[in-house]
Amino acid sequence: MGFIWLTILVVCSFTRADQDERLPNKCEVCKFLTMELQASLEKTARSKEVFELGEVLDTGKRRRKIKYNTSETRLTEAVDNICEGILQYNIHAERPGSLRYAKGASQTMTTLKNLVHKGVKVDLGLPYELWDEPSVEVSDLKKQCETMLEEYEEVVEDWYFHHQDQRLERFLCQTHVLSPPDLECLEEVWKGELGAKAVEEEEKTSHDAGEL
Repeated sequence: MGFIWLTILVVCSFTRADQDERLPNKCEVCKFLTMELQASLEKTARSKEVFELGEVLDTGKRRRKIKYNTSETRLTEAVDNICEGILQYNIHAERPGSLRYAKGASQTMTTLKNLVHKGVKVDLGLPYELWDEPSVEVSDLKKQCETMLEEYEEVVEDWYFHHQDQRLERFLCQTHVLSPPDLECLEEVWKGELGAKAVEEEEKTSHDAGEL
């Protein structure tokens, strides 16, 4: 039992040290900012609500009608606390690049919790009740999200009112925030565990074929 505890302690120590050195880069911040905002807007995309603005004057002019799903109010409500939602993400250390950010418990953390429930002592350097608190990396992602959103507020508004035919991720990140060498994370898409295994098998097959 002592050997198991020592092994887990060493592995976790290296895992935490590695995570501290992998703070989110600008591409990852922009990627998740746009993902969260796009998802928030999609929740109200089918709304048929209509606003009436202005007052009925003695001249008999009618109030101006504006559809909610094209209104500034909808954008404001979607943007409000959008970066706060990033705190729901966890670090999935077993995944590469930007894919390490995802909602839900990681395989590593699930395994460690199961060991604790079985009576194995696991030391991550913080109390068990704090294991689900946002990591340093996720907290930094949220902070950078707020800074980027403030800096590019006018660009987001321009997209909302004039360019919704384009994905926000492309319009904001590729056109305004990042330079070509920094776009790699935008191409990273999680395909699930089966997808990851398929990629590994494909790479192994390609490697084996190259040796023939």
